[in-house]
Amino acid sequence: MSSKFERMLPWPEDDFSRYGAITTTKLGKIQSYVGKVMDRNWVSIPHVTHHDDIDISDLEARRVNWNQAHPEQKRSILPALIKAVVEVLKRYPQFNCSLAADGETVTQKHYYHIGFAADVPSGLVVPVVKDCDTRTLQEIADDIADKSARAKGKGLPMSDMSGGCFTISSLGHIGGTGFSPIINAPEVAILGVCKARSVFVPDADGQPVSRLMLPVSLSYDHRVINGADAARFMLALGAALGDFHFS
Repeated sequence: MSSKFERMLPWPEDDFSRYGAITTTKLGKIQSYVGKVMDRNWVSIPHVTHHDDIDISDLEARRVNWNQAHPEQKRSILPALIKAVVEVLKRYPQFNCSLAADGETVTQKHYYHIGFAADVPSGLVVPVVKDCDTRTLQEIADDIADKSARAKGKGLPMSDMSGGCFTISSLGHIGGTGFSPIINAPEVAILGVCKARSVFVPDADGQPVSRLMLPVSLSYDHRVINGADAARFMLALGAALGDFHFS
């Protein structure tokens, strides 16, 4: 019996120069490799994406207050997201697993290494911050800054991009209202983050108040995680960020 890939129609070919001027270039090595990885992950994993909004009004107020009081140690939201994600992974360990290639064996991880997607000139890379459960917010922030700078420069060794348990892909510095991130196999989930926006919502008296909402998108492997798990994960993440204090 032929595989579903063998039954696919061939890739359409065309002479685009018939329609106008064109330029043809080769993909860079990193972008080409990432493309093959994403193709494999998208085809092999039954993805479902849960979209939600998290109210970060209080978190942002605390972050602004911290940065004003500590201008030499300003905080961004990514390290806070990492710490909050670790808290939720402890509560819902099925998100901190890996599924074997045969789809039959699940490995539960008891460590918390969090990857973050980094946009670099040569393509997309995912540095990994190790042991996020035991490191301080400042240590995580410093590691993110170090790995980001090196990724944009000479690049990172594979050891700095291996061993991840869960990945965060943030477009918060650019924009967007939601997207469906592709799971970084062999992980079973990935969190997409877009730019926070002010939204009017009713208060306890039904009066409109402006709140800062963070759009988040959780893609998960439906072989391991169910929709109710994803909904609970998102609720727990919102609670963790609501209670988060910068230090």
